[in-house]
Amino acid sequence: MSNAQGREESAPTFTQTTQSGMQADAAPRTANQRHRIVVVGGGAGGLELVTRLGDKLGKSRRVQITLVDRMPTHIWKPLLHEVAAGSMDPNTHQLEYAAQANWHHFEFQQGELTGIDRAQKCIQVSACLDQDGTELLPARALPYDTLVLAIGCITHFFNVPGAAEHAIALDTVDQAERFRRKLIAACVRAQNGKGRIGDDGRPRVDVAIIGAGATGVELSAELRNTAHVLNAYGLHQLDPRRDVRIHVIEAGPRILPALSERVSAETTKLLRKLDVDVFTSERVTEVTDDAVLTASGKHIDADLTVWAAGITAPGVLRTLGLPVSKMGQLVVGPTLQTETDPDIFAFGDCAAAPWPEKQTTVPPRAQAAHQQATFLYDALRARLDGKPLPTFGFKDFGSLVSLGHFSAVGSLMGGLIGGSMFIEGLMARFMYTSLYRMHVLALHGAIGMGLDTVTHWLRSKTSPRVKLH
Repeated sequence: MSNAQGREESAPTFTQTTQSGMQADAAPRTANQRHRIVVVGGGAGGLELVTRLGDKLGKSRRVQITLVDRMPTHIWKPLLHEVAAGSMDPNTHQLEYAAQANWHHFEFQQGELTGIDRAQKCIQVSACLDQDGTELLPARALPYDTLVLAIGCITHFFNVPGAAEHAIALDTVDQAERFRRKLIAACVRAQNGKGRIGDDGRPRVDVAIIGAGATGVELSAELRNTAHVLNAYGLHQLDPRRDVRIHVIEAGPRILPALSERVSAETTKLLRKLDVDVFTSERVTEVTDDAVLTASGKHIDADLTVWAAGITAPGVLRTLGLPVSKMGQLVVGPTLQTETDPDIFAFGDCAAAPWPEKQTTVPPRAQAAHQQATFLYDALRARLDGKPLPTFGFKDFGSLVSLGHFSAVGSLMGGLIGGSMFIEGLMARFMYTSLYRMHVLALHGAIGMGLDTVTHWLRSKTSPRVKLH
């Protein structure tokens, strides 16, 4: 299904206009109408939640369930570094929201959240435009009885001069695809003597990755593989290790600061074996069109720069009149309800949910969003039945970092292993892959997940290992 078709199928019928001039779907709910649950954000957690609610409550027409997202398609965000490196074709992994809505008995509305009228219990959604700027859907107001916010996070440039202008973030498929195209173009230019020349007189391509969290580290390994594949297919004759230089720049004393020191140390060794330059304790002070400058005075050449140094909550959350954390996340309680409005829930990266065992908040990870989606499925059903809401408890099962075809490292945690266990190699790669398969399972069921796995395996046997166009 094309994006345009998805937009047409999701087009609503409007019947009234709010005071702000936005169109609204309907008058306030009457006593005999269905309860309206609106979920804003179709990321890993949001899409899993509406899928399960639709299968249980939408199918029986007990509840009207609506998903709102600014994009027409979904892709699992932890895969975007593979899209950027070309090792994954996003067209084969994206899911049309309109199609998922049709299959699982919920509605889809495309647009971006711009505000909430808590008195009228409706959200404001922006107009939807096509690539030429022509309006497809007008700005509108969508009424709700229960609102769930799961709009994720965005890249934080920390006001570093030149970062937003010259570095590419990896928040969306379009950004990842833009980087991939620029990488191939840079290699072709270098091959034809139109790019940078190194001190040894050889043509060179330099890629700087700012931020050595999971995204930056995983991208660096995938890019090393991409350099080899592009060479094998004849797109360039550069030496994949010597002439394609990859630099990872981290402000902290070690890479993967959110993970254990052992995972960090082992990953650093693996990256250096791949001829990836690892710079730690290097705070970036400026990004130009051809270099990255640091506080220590380093000048790191960069034909392409990726910014993976931090995240922040979308700015719209600060305008809603709800309590937010220092990072701009919505502050929620143990039931994931916002502190001042029990009809509004929030989860995932956009929410600061308590983690009492660690005396902090739940970390912004895919496993947290998955657990919270499962929790809210049960909690919202309890709320509809008039039962007390349960409290959410996050269980940290560890973290894994993929180094593409080369390896994977991480740690597993939990009661079954009695603490923390370091893993690497084939086992870690299998566990990492299984995380995505669990997401597909939540969206399509066991049979659908199995068919999806087989389909992608067969496609890999007849497609190049890197997207070349």
